[in-house]
Amino acid sequence: MGKRILLIQGHPDRSQRHWCHALEDAYAQGATAAGHEIRRIDVAALDFPVLRSQFDWEQGELPAELAPAQDAIKWAEHLVFFFPLWLGGMPALLKGFLEQVARPGFAFSGEGNNPMAKKGLTGRSARVVVTMGMPAMLYRWYFRAHSIKALERNILGFVGIAPVHETLIGMVGEMEPEHADKWLARLEKLGGRGD
Repeated sequence: MGKRILLIQGHPDRSQRHWCHALEDAYAQGATAAGHEIRRIDVAALDFPVLRSQFDWEQGELPAELAPAQDAIKWAEHLVFFFPLWLGGMPALLKGFLEQVARPGFAFSGEGNNPMAKKGLTGRSARVVVTMGMPAMLYRWYFRAHSIKALERNILGFVGIAPVHETLIGMVGEMEPEHADKWLARLEKLGGRGD
């Protein structure tokens, strides 16, 4: 039986297709061929404000355009994030999206005196697919993949999404076509496994 998989494209540039889009398409192709059900969110296609206060996050209204995104996250059993590494972390637009959708009452809820006692998105797994200009091993070992770890621990883990796996793809600006084809095949295989 197939999984319900949500693909979240976090590349903020809609003016052209990027490597992140090709990787997403390869994953989707493998997943669909294997019988998994796919939904997609293109964060760059959404129009939403940036949160500017704790009050707005806790008590403000979710922008109407993001209600379908929350519904898709609720529906999903597995989430796959695609984004380029910008200034050592995820693009600001993707971070803003996650801040908006991971609100109290949806991503977590309180119990007694603990406002964050219950994780609202347990039972879901995730994969984070990140492209970068530097060698992936340099980012992983020298920089300790700090921003990816923060995403996994402080956002996804915080709301109950586990396990979270990583696919880090380095040197994308200098990649030979044969090497790029191997990465697309890997993503297609991951999609087929629903991983």
